[in-house]
Amino acid sequence: MKKIQLLSILIVLLMSSLISNAQTSKKETTGSAVNKLEAYYFHNTSRCVTCKTVESEAKADLENLYGSQVTFKALNLEEDSTKPIAEKLKISGQTLLIVKGDQQINLTNEGFLYARTNPVKFKKIIKEKVDKLLDL
Repeated sequence: MKKIQLLSILIVLLMSSLISNAQTSKKETTGSAVNKLEAYYFHNTSRCVTCKTVESEAKADLENLYGSQVTFKALNLEEDSTKPIAEKLKISGQTLLIVKGDQQINLTNEGFLYARTNPVKFKKIIKEKVDKLLDL
């Protein structure tokens, strides 16, 4: 009888330890998702040279400056799979957006102004804006 009681206590302790570890892992994952930076470039199917350049320059600059700290996703607004995220972020047209939690930085104007004509300036602006989000 004592062996059964001891075994029951060990099982309860083991289970509570496993549950506690699972909850801690879940909190860590949720917390890191809030701090994660994501870059989205929303575009249409038909695209001009400038539109394609904004995407390629932004992607290259973000990878070059931040590596895996920032994920980059190019999303076609005309595809059904993109509509939920576009609605969530309140996007209706071509947009270059950096997102951290509920904070957003819209770099669309800068992208269209400088990606082709002054990519060095565009990279500098990206760094300036993203560094501010990383400091938060």
